[in-house]
Amino acid sequence: MKSERNAAMIMLTAAMIGLVLANSPFGEPLLSSIAFKLDFSLIGIEITVGHVVSDLFLALFFLVAGLELKYELKIGTLSSPRKAMVPVIAALAGVIVPSSIYAYLNSGTAGIVGWPIPAATDIAFALGVLAIFGRGMPTAARIFLLALAIFDDLIAISIIAIFYTTKLEPSWLIASFLVAGAFRFAEKSRFPNKWLIRASFGLVLWYTIYQSGVHATVAGVLLGILIPAVRTNAAMSKVQPATNFFVLPIFAFTAVAVVMPTMAGDSQPVFSGVFFGLVVGKVVGISIAAVVANRLLRPKDRLPLTILDFVPLGLLAGIGFTVSLLIAHLAFIDDRELYAQATLGVLLGSFVAMALGGTALWFRGRWHLSKKKKAKPARSKSRSAK
Repeated sequence: MKSERNAAMIMLTAAMIGLVLANSPFGEPLLSSIAFKLDFSLIGIEITVGHVVSDLFLALFFLVAGLELKYELKIGTLSSPRKAMVPVIAALAGVIVPSSIYAYLNSGTAGIVGWPIPAATDIAFALGVLAIFGRGMPTAARIFLLALAIFDDLIAISIIAIFYTTKLEPSWLIASFLVAGAFRFAEKSRFPNKWLIRASFGLVLWYTIYQSGVHATVAGVLLGILIPAVRTNAAMSKVQPATNFFVLPIFAFTAVAVVMPTMAGDSQPVFSGVFFGLVVGKVVGISIAAVVANRLLRPKDRLPLTILDFVPLGLLAGIGFTVSLLIAHLAFIDDRELYAQATLGVLLGSFVAMALGGTALWFRGRWHLSKKKKAKPARSKSRSAK
């Protein structure tokens, strides 16, 4: 149950089932069920079934991602600040270039408000495709993609908070910081039942961030980063089976359960901006920025990756789905035609990025495997000679 490859296969299968059912005769009742509102007015929450999955359940996946990021930043491959700057710079370029492509194609039109749509990367889907097709890729490739996707999503969530949030509540944000500080103190203490404390603080942190108007999955990342690095592996081993075989398949099913829209008119700049932003802008921005940032480091600090490794990872970063669809909804909530263009752009762009990235990964992974096989006989010969 801890196998990422098995989890990714199940997740992608669930996504395909969700897309097919949404566009079948069963689509209307399915979408109505996902959009069904749950009333928890006693605690000030009114949330749909779909948002329970994408806001609450997915926070568990972000917890695992936060734990992994904390380990790599403190102990692992990204423990050097210089190395950590490579995915940070790549993430910034992976937001700026796609958004610039979109803005150029939609300059002077009503669609310009959707400029951040192609900026987001879907962490779960990107890591899932890497797990399936990336056999043979260096460990640093997964770490780079994980860090890149987390930084990318944090930027996208910040954009939502600044440009699309109309009810940002500073008092709840302050409460979130206080809860996070209290959790950090509790982690350093010697309480007997750590998991009860983590679950309690996690729920309270999620609630305060949700009420602040910021995307609630940030709570998972914060919680993971606040847990000491030496405890991250133990924590991941307990949470990962639940995220792999429960959270991610349900999330994939609901996230891609979208009716494929039809577009009217000859000119579709919103569709073109989203599609080319995800498929072209992501890989161009990320690959160039990562190579330049990596080359600026001293040889001993560089990630063991080349342009031929960064390109497949840049393509995977073009898988937008959840956050991109969320931004599209917020940007074009009052314009159904532009929303249809944006939705189709996200779906087709993400699928093309997934196909191209998976293919490129497969070929690059095979190259790395053949290189390892050639290196083994050479080592055995040198040992026998000695």
